[in-house]
Parts: sequence; structure tokens; C-alpha cells
Amino acid sequence: MEQGQLSPELSALAEQRFAELFPGQTKNAQALRLLALSDFAYRILAQHPQWLHWLLDEQAMALRDIEPVLTGDIEALSDAQCFAKLRLYRKRYWLKLMWLDLVEGNDIADSVAYQSKLSEQLIDSANKWAFAQVAKSNGAPVNGSLEPLPMLVLGMGKLGGQELNFSSDIDLIFTYPLSVKTSGGRRSIDAQVFYTKVAQKLIAALDQRTADGQVFRVDMRLRPFGESGPLVMSFSAMEDYYQDQGREWERYAMLKARLLGQKNQYWDEFKALIRPFVFRRYIDFSVIESLRKMKHMIAQEVRRKGLKNNIKLGAGGIREVEFIVQALQMIRGGREPDLQTPSLLNALCVLASQEVIPASAAAALQTQYLYLRRVEQYLQAFNDEQTQTLPEDRLNQLRLQTLFGYSEYDELVSHIEQVQREIRYEFSQVIGEEAHDTQSLKACFISAWEYQDISYLDMTLSEELQSRWQETLTAFYADITKKQIGVRGRDVLDKLMPLVLSEVTPLKAPEVLQRVFDIIAKVASRTAYLELLYENLGALKQLIKLCSHSVWIAQQIARYPILLDELIDPAVLYRPLPLNAYYNEIQQYFLRIDPEDLELQMEALRQFKQTQQLRIAAADATGVLDIMKVSDHLTALAESIVAKAVDIAWGQMISRYGAPQGTSNEAKGFAVIAYGKAGGFELGYDSDLDLVFVHNSDGQSQTTGEKSIASRQFYLKLAQRLMHLFNTRTLSGILYELDTRLRPEGNSGLLAINIESYYQYLQQQAWTWEHQALVRARMIVGEEVLVKRFHTIRHDILCQKRSTNELKDDIVKMREKMRQHLSKDSTSEFDLKQGAGGMTDIEFLAQYLVLACAFDYPALTRYSDNIRIFELASKESVISTQSQSTLTQAYCQLREHYHLNSLNGKGKTVNAKLLAEQSDDVRKIWQAYFE
Repeated sequence: MEQGQLSPELSALAEQRFAELFPGQTKNAQALRLLALSDFAYRILAQHPQWLHWLLDEQAMALRDIEPVLTGDIEALSDAQCFAKLRLYRKRYWLKLMWLDLVEGNDIADSVAYQSKLSEQLIDSANKWAFAQVAKSNGAPVNGSLEPLPMLVLGMGKLGGQELNFSSDIDLIFTYPLSVKTSGGRRSIDAQVFYTKVAQKLIAALDQRTADGQVFRVDMRLRPFGESGPLVMSFSAMEDYYQDQGREWERYAMLKARLLGQKNQYWDEFKALIRPFVFRRYIDFSVIESLRKMKHMIAQEVRRKGLKNNIKLGAGGIREVEFIVQALQMIRGGREPDLQTPSLLNALCVLASQEVIPASAAAALQTQYLYLRRVEQYLQAFNDEQTQTLPEDRLNQLRLQTLFGYSEYDELVSHIEQVQREIRYEFSQVIGEEAHDTQSLKACFISAWEYQDISYLDMTLSEELQSRWQETLTAFYADITKKQIGVRGRDVLDKLMPLVLSEVTPLKAPEVLQRVFDIIAKVASRTAYLELLYENLGALKQLIKLCSHSVWIAQQIARYPILLDELIDPAVLYRPLPLNAYYNEIQQYFLRIDPEDLELQMEALRQFKQTQQLRIAAADATGVLDIMKVSDHLTALAESIVAKAVDIAWGQMISRYGAPQGTSNEAKGFAVIAYGKAGGFELGYDSDLDLVFVHNSDGQSQTTGEKSIASRQFYLKLAQRLMHLFNTRTLSGILYELDTRLRPEGNSGLLAINIESYYQYLQQQAWTWEHQALVRARMIVGEEVLVKRFHTIRHDILCQKRSTNELKDDIVKMREKMRQHLSKDSTSEFDLKQGAGGMTDIEFLAQYLVLACAFDYPALTRYSDNIRIFELASKESVISTQSQSTLTQAYCQLREHYHLNSLNGKGKTVNAKLLAEQSDDVRKIWQAYFE
């Protein structure tokens, strides 16, 4: 960066100091600059003038290597020797840091990262020395392999984020893996006693002021129970504390926590136990209000202490940038592992890359943050003082304006104030002062909730509707008061409910109010979801909009509240993925998931399905997608999930048994055939999946693993594993109901069958209804060779020459059997699916046309969906254009009503008069073929 020249006053000071420290030596402009700009550098060079030669070595100054602090036998070092070495190291390298910053104008991000690494080396060295000293007389706790159990040191705050400033104190927390007594010493002591001694010695090594000064001011107040708590705690005690007593501010503190020193086998264990406390698996808006309160407390402290011109704690200061980034990390970090980083700058990059905040805003925040960090770094380097307050004395004002290249100090202050205003704006966008201006909310909504009386609402309703509104509100209030939701939850609920009433009232629809109330009742005990709706009026509006459109959507959200997270961004909510993008999206989604964590993988599959289904349903309910496109999307989604589930099951199987000979991840020798609605591109929201599993393994091959099994057995186990992945009920329910009864021999047949045996069964043993089912079958997972073989088999079976009379007889018998057992037809209600002239009749007609005519018109086997089968049949003159049009239009209308009924929880029937004309037309065509 461009820095200014020294003023006459600073030049005079530099000349005086150089003459004093280096009499008779040739003046050096860089040395003069350092002496003018830092009293601390002057004091160090007064003690160690020989270090100037090192500073003037360009290669040495360019290095960022971290030299060891303590070498040789550290156990033999006395307290005085260790203390002296630690303090000498700090002086030498902090002198280098001042040279880099004040003389060379080093990039501030590099400086704070380098300083953090140097500090970590000092702390880790002190820890190792303290451990060795205590173990010398007491022995050490050891694990089962007789290896010493180390004391882990957590660096908090800026040290944890590797963003330590020049004269910062350090916040530390100590922990140890296991509570076992020491062994190998003169006398055995408890682990707690041992590690407390280590901690005390470490603190003294860093914090104690000697003739050589102090390494760091050590602050231990962030540990569990604060100043009244033990100095060090075991992993299990730490876990119990954070689970049972951890407070909100401790979550934010732990966000910046980082284990210091060389990684060992216990690091991952500690991170795993602390992660659930810090990050929630859902999007967590509770942090907004908590951070807002923390900011208010800081502002009060600033006012109480009369702090002015404070670039850290003041409005638009460094702390507000930290709050912005921390808030977004805490909100989304449970779902986005990349955000689980203690580094502010890294987190800011991730937030931008994931489009949580605009890239331009992230870049501006980074620039503004680093600018204030430079100011802070320079202020502290002047005299090794922990200050963030702009100077009032003329000397330090001159120094600061020189470093930033300003001719006047007021110009610099003006620019700093502009930077802080820009930060303040971003802070208000994320954190704000209050989620809503409750004063602008009409009193009638507050009163209606407070007194449970809808007469306060400005609505003109019939007596019946008014009664239903009142009953809904009264019942909800009575139910919610019985729930244990805590003081904070009750406070948020009382602020949220008037907003809900204000948004629902214009609809004058008690059923929508009931649906919204059902959802709030489900999530009331999880305050984070109440806060999400309160903090995001847009999300609340989307919830009410979707509840007004669809019972099914309301039920899904009530059943799986994690879907509330999807309401935050309407631009994404109403824009389903392109049909060909679902598999790539699920692959990206799983990059964040530990491949060894089966439970998490199963949850992720379900959450992916629910999230994407909600987006499809939102687009469907609001008219963005028509019925055909909805089914296309639901089918593409299911195919991507089946493919991913196969990948997961395959990975688990080969890790245990090895892979069947001649296979690979890309060519597994295994395939999935979809029948029914999935095969015909007609899936609905609650459809199950009719699947058949096939493979191409011969009877002789084995798997390649140490625990080798026959390949056919491998594929059977693979299919069983898939069934487990789909049908196991987790917190997020089942994935899909899998039905495999269409496989050869039904429930008594093998779950996974060789594809040639499958072909042989269809040729020799299959019933007519099984050939009917094959009309709507597609291979949805499998390598090219299996896909081609299946197409050949399907084409060959469907093109067999059949007796038309026998075929008609079989189809009519099957249809009558289904109608008797399944139809809900009555004089007043028409069963959309099973009624006479309904969807199943049309499907059977399509299947009949293929089975009866494909021998002469093989093109009829090309597609598996009814609409295109009718198109082909018309094109081949198998049916008339009029019949094709009638069947197609009737089928689309029936499906539309079936689908709308599904979205609105209305069952599978409609008023008999509604579609009487369409069903009559279908019956006439049916009669023409079968009677």
C-alpha cells in the first residue's frame, strides 16, 4: 500500500533515536521510519540493536517460516529459562511484524495470519514445556497404548480465527481426553489435578510479567462456568456442560474456537462432541435476536465507559463485521459445513460463493474490515498497547495519517467514518434493530391475540365464518398454552401471532388459519422456527400463501418443519430445477455429507426429496407448472434419488465384500427397472415406487474383497440394502414406499434377479397382467449395456403374437376384479382412478393396444407413458384420431383433478356430475374394444 513520507516532527524523532542507538553508523531510511513510527520498536532495538541487520535482510523479512521456540531437552529448562526464551522470541518476531507493517506496508491479512501462527507456536511450546515439567515428578495420564494423553488448548476469538492483532490478549480453554490417573512418576495423581497443574504452569509461562516483559495477557473467562469454573475439564465433562448449561453467547464463542498445535488423534473426537452445540441442523434464526441483544449490551458498555472513536466496538466497527459473518454462519452453518470455519475471511468467501450475500457486498465488507484491522494493527504497534481508539495526541495522529498517506489527520478520520457507515448499513441489513416495527402493526391484531377475540379484527364475515374463526383461534390458544415452550419461545410467539393474524385476515379463510396454526403448533417447542417466521416476514407470507393453495403442502411442512428453511428465498422456492439437473444437484448436496455416516446419508436423502418436492409443489400450486410437468419433475426427482441410493448402497457393499469381478463404480452390473407411475412418468407427491432389481452376473463370479462372496449373493444383499435405505423410518420419515412385488415370482421370488432369468420368466411364466405392467416399465438406473438389453427384452415380450380374444378376456377379468375391490364409485361420487371410465380404464386401454398390436406395429413399444402410446397408436392408425384425442384429453383432466385432490387432501373421488361427460366418452371406447 502507498504510505506517506515522514513529517518534519517524525523525522526529527527518528534522527534522535537512530543517533542514540546506532552512533556513528550510516543512517538508513527504513530504520528511521521504524523508529519514528513505533515506541515499542525503539525499546526493543535499544535492548537488541544487533537485530537491525536482520531487519535489513530482505530475504529474512520475506520468509513466513515459523521457527521453534524451545529446542533440545525442554524438560531440563527451568521456569526462568523457559520464560526468558518465550519472551525473547516474542520481541524478535513482533519487531519483524512492525517492520513488515510500518515500514514495508505489508498486506494486513498476511500480517494477522503470520502473527497468529507465531502466537500459536509460543502457546504450543509453553504447553509442551508445562506438560513435561508436571510429568517429570507426577508421571502422566496415558491411553491404552501407554501414550501420554495431551492437554488440548483451544484458541478462541481472533486467535481461533487466525486473525490475531498486534497487542491482543489471548482467550484460551483447556481440555483433556480421558480421566485416568497418572503413571510413571514418583506418585500417581488424578487427571484433573495433573492437567490443572499443567494449565497453571502454561498460563504463568505466558502471562507472568518478568524483567523481560510478558508474552500474552491470558484470559480464561470463556471456559465453562467462567471464572468460577475449573481451569481445565475432560471431554465428557465439557460435553455435559455444553449440552445442559451452554448459553447462547458460548455458541458464538465456540464458533471461533480452534485447537492449537500439532493435530493429534483426539482432535476429531473433540470437534465431533462440540459441533452439535455450536451448529443446528436446521437454519437457525434464533441467533439474530441473541446477537442483537449482545450488540445492545456492547453499545451500553461503550456509552457507560464513555468510549469515543472506537473502531472495534463503536457503530460500524470491527465487531459489527464479525457479527454479520457470525450471524450468517450460525444461521446456515448446520446445513453448510463449509461455513463451519473460525476464519472470518474464509467464511465471508463461502457466504459469497453460496450466494447467501451478494459477491459485491462480501467484497466490500472484506475491504472495509481489513481497512479497520490495519488501523487497529498500527495503533497497537505504536506502543504495544491493546487499543482500538483513535489517538488524541498529536504524535500518534501524525503516525496514523502518515501510514495511510494523508496530509491531514481529519481527512483520515473522515474516511474511517465513511468505512464505518458502510459497515453499519450492512449490519442493519443482517442484524437490524428489531425484526418488525410493532408500533406500525394495527392494535386490533395484538388485541385479537392477547384476548383471543376475533371481534377486534376488521372483517365482515357471515355468522358461520365468524364462528369458525373464533373456534379456530380459541382452540389454538388453549392448545399452545399447554405446551412447554419456555420464556423466550413465549415471547417470540406473542410477537409472531399478531403478524400471522394480520397476514391471514385479508383471506377471510378459517381453513387457511387452521393450517397455519397446525404448523405453528408443531414447531412451537422449537423456538428457532418461531424466530425464523418472526424475523422473516417474507417467509411468513410464503407460508400463508402456500397454505392457502394446498393442504398437502401445509401437512408436509407441519410434518417436516425443516422445510420452513425453504421459504426464505421465494426466487428459489418457486423455481424447480431443470429436469436434467436433479442428479447433479443431489451429488452436490452429498459433497457436504460424511460418506461414513449412514444415518446422516439417510436423513440427507429424505431432506433432499422433501425440499425438492416442496419447490415442485409450490410451483404447481401457484400455476407455474402444469400437471404433466409436475409429474415429469417428481419422476426425475425420484430417479435421481434412486440412483444416489444405489451409489450409497454400492459403496457400503464393496467396502465390506469388495466388488463383483469385472465391475466398477460406473458399470456396477446392477440395474433398477421402474414400473407403474414411475415407469410412465406419472408420479404424484405421495406415490410409492414399483421397482424391480436386475443384474448381469453369471453364477460363477465372486467379489474381490477379503470377505469374498458370490456375486449373485452380493446383488441380493445390495437390493436388501436399498430396501433398508428407502423403507427405514427416520426422523424425516421413510424415503419412498418401495414395492417390489412386480418382480418375477412376486414376493416369493429373488429380490435381485439375473436379467436373462428375468427375460426367461417373462417369456415362459408371466401372466397377462405382468405383460401389461411391462408396457409401463423403464430402466431408470443402469449402465448402457443393461439399458440396451432391457429395451430388447421389453420390445421382444411386448411384440409377441397374442390371441386377441384371450387378451381381452384376461384384461376384462383383471379390470373387474380391481373395480370390485378398489372402486369408491357411488351414485353421487366418481372414483377418478378406479371408477368406470376412470384413469385405470384408460391405462388398460393403452396396455391392450400395445399387447394386441405391437406384433404388427412394433413402434408401439417405444414409449412407456399413456399419452405418447396413444399418439403412436393414432400415427400407426391403430386407433382413430378422434379416439386418441378423447382418451388423451380425458386422461389429462382426470389426472388434473386427481392431482388437485391430492394437493388439497380431498381423497380420490369427485362429484359424479363433474366429469360425467369425459367418463362417458371413455366408457364408450372401452365398450367398443371389450364388450
